[in-house]
Amino acid sequence: MDNFNIKGHILINSFLQTEKFTEHYRWLEQSAEKYGVQLSVIENADICCSYGTDCERRIYSILEGDSFLIYWDKDIRLGRQIEYICRRMGISVYNSVDSIAICDDKSLTYQKLWEWNQSQPDTDKIPLIPTITAPMTYTNIGYTSTNFLDQVIEEFSLPVVVKECYGSFGQQVYLAQSRRELEELTVKLGGTPHIYQKFIKESSGRDVRIEVAGDEAVAAMYRYSVNGSFKANVTSGAHMKAYQPSASEYRLAIKTARILGLDFGGIDLLFKAGSDEALIVCEANSNAHFKNIFDCTGINVADKIIKYICEDIRKEKRY
Repeated sequence: MDNFNIKGHILINSFLQTEKFTEHYRWLEQSAEKYGVQLSVIENADICCSYGTDCERRIYSILEGDSFLIYWDKDIRLGRQIEYICRRMGISVYNSVDSIAICDDKSLTYQKLWEWNQSQPDTDKIPLIPTITAPMTYTNIGYTSTNFLDQVIEEFSLPVVVKECYGSFGQQVYLAQSRRELEELTVKLGGTPHIYQKFIKESSGRDVRIEVAGDEAVAAMYRYSVNGSFKANVTSGAHMKAYQPSASEYRLAIKTARILGLDFGGIDLLFKAGSDEALIVCEANSNAHFKNIFDCTGINVADKIIKYICEDIRKEKRY
């Protein structure tokens, strides 16, 4: 494929510079090189979000001549400004900043999918974990009453899964086994946005991650706990193996990504009661790490992302 006219940047976070993160940036650079694409790295601190200053001109000068920008960060304020400038310059942004913001906040992910479901027949609805969003409070006040937990327990029974709205690698996910644990956890979280979810016991300690690029599910793995944890994150000690999604799982992952506006990302599915298939959407990851899935399947998702971007740009700009 002749991509000599395709040039772009990947914007990364200046402060996530451990090997766990930098290797993904390198993989995307290497994949771009394979496809003959010029890809340069820029950091969010290099072009601070600004209004009415000369810093705006810096963004224009850096992006001049680009065909695309991969926004591999969650700096939403900067992203909105850059995306606005990119639209004026005719530069495509992958993923959109709106989709990143929605996926970064688990409550917004579910809100978006729930809204979509309202206009769909039952056969086309996205299966979701029953979820209740914690009432908003202020950090300096916290919860002076936890009576609202009566609704949570009445709806879900115990145990209850509690998730901070912002979090990665399963590190901000908890399981409350009793009313006392649920109250203590709620008070501890205080003004931290979080949600309560029904515990899907049929999927305890196991899930499926499906990586999507465009309208294709490009790789999948089955993750399973071997240490008794209810979480299936590899970071939490879970194991993994290659997985062949069923037609229903394949369609669900792609549909979920499309509804959320993702060009690429990782969709996590939970197993449904009475079924061997993972047909409940757990969450979506706009900037999903792909080293584990490569180790598991041998599929380089970075290649799939760059290939998709090239095809999309060539189609849109008719190179």
